[in-house]
Amino acid sequence: MKIDPVAYVGAVVREVAVRERDGKPARAVIATRSYDTDIADLWDALTNPERIPRWFLPISGELRLGGRYQFQGQAGGEITTCEPPRRLAVTWEAMGTVSWVTVTLADDGAGGTRLELEHLSLIEGDFWDRYGPGAVGVGWDLALVGLALYIAAGPGAQFDRAAAEAWPGSEDGREFIRRSSADWCTASIKAGTDEAAARRAGANTTAFYCGEPEPGGGS
Repeated sequence: MKIDPVAYVGAVVREVAVRERDGKPARAVIATRSYDTDIADLWDALTNPERIPRWFLPISGELRLGGRYQFQGQAGGEITTCEPPRRLAVTWEAMGTVSWVTVTLADDGAGGTRLELEHLSLIEGDFWDRYGPGAVGVGWDLALVGLALYIAAGPGAQFDRAAAEAWPGSEDGREFIRRSSADWCTASIKAGTDEAAARRAGANTTAFYCGEPEPGGGS
């Protein structure tokens, strides 16, 4: 699987926003990029249970407003907003925590579709200080690569899950992770995070995704 890490990292605009949720401090990790397809096709790729596993993970549950979903080996949650073909929001429940993911689609003005993914998390414990926005941001960047490859190949493309799972450990995959993590670090600094703290968190995130010891603390 040959993927240009520079091109795919550069296709995404990354932002960190300071928010509140239920009166508690929160941070929104926002990734935006365009796809060369129409809005109806991109919506279907994001919501059709037969297509989702071809670029992300197998999914089960009741995929309707108010229903619950579960990604195999990953998060599950409730579908809280479903406004075809433009807006989808879910709770993201994993490892005993709840966060919120919202995906918004719009015409990009160039014949494609712009996707904005926002992942909102409460600032609790030391997780944010330790890893920063890259903890979820790098993971979503990897998912957006999978979606880009799938859209480019066409709806009938076969998904090589073994190759996809192995790619982050390749030289190109590790370079992608390093660049993605660095960009999320930059976004964190722009949002007001102390630069030294942001860089320590970014180093920990890079190490985590690359399977290396954390240089900025932790194991």
